[in-house]
Amino acid sequence: MNLKHQTLGEFVIENQTAFHNSTGEFSKLLNGIGLATKLVNHEINKAGLVDILGGVGDINVQGEAQQKLDLVANDMFIDTLTKREIVCGIASEEEESFISINSLDFQNKNKYVLLIDPLDGSSNIDVNVSVGTIFSIYRRVTPEGSPVKLEDFLQKGSEQVAAGYVIYGSSTMLVFSTGHGVNGFTLNPAIGTFYLSHPNMQQPEDGEIYTVNEGNRDFFTDGMKKYIRYCQAGNDDKSPYKARYVGSLVADFHRNLIKGGIYMYPCSAMDPKGKLRLLYECNPMAFLAKQAGGGESDGKQSVLDIKPTELHQRVPFFTGSKNMVKKLESFLEGE
Repeated sequence: MNLKHQTLGEFVIENQTAFHNSTGEFSKLLNGIGLATKLVNHEINKAGLVDILGGVGDINVQGEAQQKLDLVANDMFIDTLTKREIVCGIASEEEESFISINSLDFQNKNKYVLLIDPLDGSSNIDVNVSVGTIFSIYRRVTPEGSPVKLEDFLQKGSEQVAAGYVIYGSSTMLVFSTGHGVNGFTLNPAIGTFYLSHPNMQQPEDGEIYTVNEGNRDFFTDGMKKYIRYCQAGNDDKSPYKARYVGSLVADFHRNLIKGGIYMYPCSAMDPKGKLRLLYECNPMAFLAKQAGGGESDGKQSVLDIKPTELHQRVPFFTGSKNMVKKLESFLEGE
């Protein structure tokens, strides 16, 4: 079969023997995520035609203004995966606590939990800029058949069974890894099918793009300020880097994954613990970066080695081309 014509469903079936303890359950979960993605994509594409743009006037558990599409995407993913009973628990960036999913006899024997950022970069939707979904899958650590507990979700990123993201842009792409490389699938909107378009994605070891919100520069540490000057001045026989910042993690990560570059969201005087969520954003993206040959760090260590202590924990996050991440770490050493 021509890989370029392989559907998501065919890919999952062909590769399910490589999945951890494959019983078909994991394959159903990936296909369920694909279905929820299509539903969210449909809502995003008609966002300018119906009243789902803008905020709802509420503040979510993160202390951020909720957008209407945040709630739409959150409900769609939870409803789609709950009704099919293919996970035993879900944790969402939009929910204060995790959701335990029980079947009618309260004996849900599914093995996997899902952590999700339903709509990353949702504040950009009003101006038609790319947004995304980020997800992470773990195998539960508590006994099967019992209600899930917090410890099922508070696992190191290195324990992820799979992770991925969806980017809703000029085309809709689903990019994920099950620990055997990174593959990208593009949605054919005419027939509602994902096709393998980017097999075995590899991040360049070097790049020419740096991605950071420079509006916060005055609040960065000295090491971060020096690294930004390094990017702008051109050193080590390199030309100055190009600054590119969309403000949607998925969009910025996706560009740097393909073209090479470094994404940075450091701690600062305003966000001393960092801004991005460890479980919903950093861990899945770090997992993908590593699988694609890239680098990831919180500035001191691998993000994947951090033991979470709470569902909505925040950390500094750096990811991108391997050599660029190493160089950044040398500027932050000792801070």
